[in-house]
Amino acid sequence: MGIPGRRSGAGADGTALVVVDMINTYDHEDADQLLPSVRAVLPVLVDLLARAREHDVPVIYVNDNFGEWRSHHGELLQTALAGPHAELVEPVRPDDSSLFVVKARHSIFYETPLAYLLTQLGVGHLVLCGQVTEQCVLYSALDAHIRHIDVTVPTDAVAHIHEPLAHAALEMMRRNMGARTVEAKEIDFG
Repeated sequence: MGIPGRRSGAGADGTALVVVDMINTYDHEDADQLLPSVRAVLPVLVDLLARAREHDVPVIYVNDNFGEWRSHHGELLQTALAGPHAELVEPVRPDDSSLFVVKARHSIFYETPLAYLLTQLGVGHLVLCGQVTEQCVLYSALDAHIRHIDVTVPTDAVAHIHEPLAHAALEMMRRNMGARTVEAKEIDFG
């Protein structure tokens, strides 16, 4: 039995769309600063998800567990959908073909099975979207870089808390990690 979303004959040149920390209750100290940026990127993210799914590109949600060590992805989703900002979660909720990895720290790779999953999917290129640009997206791009995984970051599909730090983070990803930073409309999943 294969992993859902695996394309037959895929080598390490496959692409996956990784949605970082969008299943969120926004019940944290920086939420008020983050929410306007999330609202701005949400329509772009919805379109990016639709285009990835249309082309059978694996969509992998990697999300914090918010310290809920007995929960699974369905419970995390239900908690976020029952929260005060469900309108930010509903449009990007995982569908039946989505894969889900729970993380506990900033990087999508730290102590998660993501690297193994990417190998099984034949993925050597990640499109990273979600939140927060200057934190989890930055650290995930670095961890992908040290694993020789190519990264594209759609700059209009990542949300930030501190705009100047987000710009600096994107510049670091470009210069230091070889990440490609583009607008989401420039990404061709076909």
